[in-house]
Amino acid sequence: MKQLATPDIWFVCGSQHLYGPGPLEEVKANAQEVAKALDGSSSIPLPVRFKALLTTPEEISRTCLAANSDPNCAGLILWMHTFSPAKMWIGGLSSLKKPFCHLHTQFNRELPWATIDMDFMNLHQAAHGDREAGFLHSRLRLGRKIVVGHWSDPEVHERLGVWARAAHAWHDLQGAKFARFGDNMRYVAVTEGDKVAAELRFGFSVSGYGVGDLVAKVDSVPERAIDELIVEYEKRYEVARELRRRGERHESLRYGARLELGLRAFLETGGFKGFTTTFEDLHGLRQLPGLAVQRLMADGYGFGAEGDWKTAALLRALKVMGQGLPGGTSFMEDYTYHLSPQGHQVLGSHMLELDPSIAAAKPTLELHPLGIGGKEDPVRLVFNARTGPAINVSLIDLGNRFRLILNEVEAVAHPELPRLPVARAVWECKPDFKTACAAWLYAGGAHHTGYSYDLKAEHLADFAEIAGVELVVIDQDTRLRSFKNELRLNDLYYALAQGLRG
Repeated sequence: MKQLATPDIWFVCGSQHLYGPGPLEEVKANAQEVAKALDGSSSIPLPVRFKALLTTPEEISRTCLAANSDPNCAGLILWMHTFSPAKMWIGGLSSLKKPFCHLHTQFNRELPWATIDMDFMNLHQAAHGDREAGFLHSRLRLGRKIVVGHWSDPEVHERLGVWARAAHAWHDLQGAKFARFGDNMRYVAVTEGDKVAAELRFGFSVSGYGVGDLVAKVDSVPERAIDELIVEYEKRYEVARELRRRGERHESLRYGARLELGLRAFLETGGFKGFTTTFEDLHGLRQLPGLAVQRLMADGYGFGAEGDWKTAALLRALKVMGQGLPGGTSFMEDYTYHLSPQGHQVLGSHMLELDPSIAAAKPTLELHPLGIGGKEDPVRLVFNARTGPAINVSLIDLGNRFRLILNEVEAVAHPELPRLPVARAVWECKPDFKTACAAWLYAGGAHHTGYSYDLKAEHLADFAEIAGVELVVIDQDTRLRSFKNELRLNDLYYALAQGLRG
């Protein structure tokens, strides 16, 4: 994935000097063993490094400040092996800017019933120490994830791994840059938003560039580079006959390759992690970028059509969370419906720009007219998306805060679409079409989304907790009356939350 670092997760253990130097050495050794096991887990995608055994307010404050200033720290896992009086943690946790997860575990899996004594009890009292920590975290109104269970349990590893992916996405957005070529589509409301508020909340910046800046990069691409990219296309995709070498429309494919190389050069030179385009601002370009956008998304870039910078940033975060997972994640749009009495379905697609990482089979590379934009026929990858469980996620700006909306869906097989030459997915909404669509509209969900087979609601819940933003989930348990009440209560909570944290 482009522009992606691999930061560390710090493992921090709490205790106190009440137990003496010998027991503290044992506590430290135990904590190191736990950290090593987590570091070796295939379910946790980031390195887990034992950082410290903390026993004084000064040590705790120094460690939290060090985490804040270390650009390679994505977050902390906290565990109280013994009793660690929580007032020692007030200064440090009040200053901590990195996300943390509270692991509620203990070193031993089972109790030694025949030999247990008070020395054992004093040394293995995470049940006691973590409750003290949990009170303080709640008292300070600190957002965090809590994972409960023995540290060797695969389910514990999986839940820590979900949090680590969310922390990785958050780390990746800090200082991230997104480029907008042109503005958003004229008169469209949901793609607007407060970019200053977004940078304050999420850490990324959005800057506009004239399409002429992109045209200059596109026009400077050497022919040899285009030749090499055409070879890659021929290896990876089923290229339509008219686009092949000596085909009557081969020049259109060459221009599509030129677009990709120019856009890629612009993003790499500027250190961008995502971008937007709009069909209403293509001055100097012969085609709307289709193939180029699809392939750049497959490399991990965030993207939003029609200037939708919020979806571009969201898609990048989803891409980072799903890094290394096999399902795929794409820009998406809820395009049209199948409202048969036998079952209601959504056909998701866009003009050109779906990510081939979600393709069920080898994509075809084709050329077809595009009814809007007023430019030459653009090249694009055409495919059906795979079937199976997925999520559809929207990020919107409500003026006083941001909201994430997530719908759990099931992608399904569908009839052939011989006259629809774009990439597409068909899904059924949970709990059902009517409830899901009504809930989406009540929540203000956008028509542009991030669509992922890799992620689940827990990933987005952890990310929202880290970011301090609202998440509403539409799933099998959603009931509209309760959902509408949840939205009303959330309005009140987020209006008061800053004061509650004081």
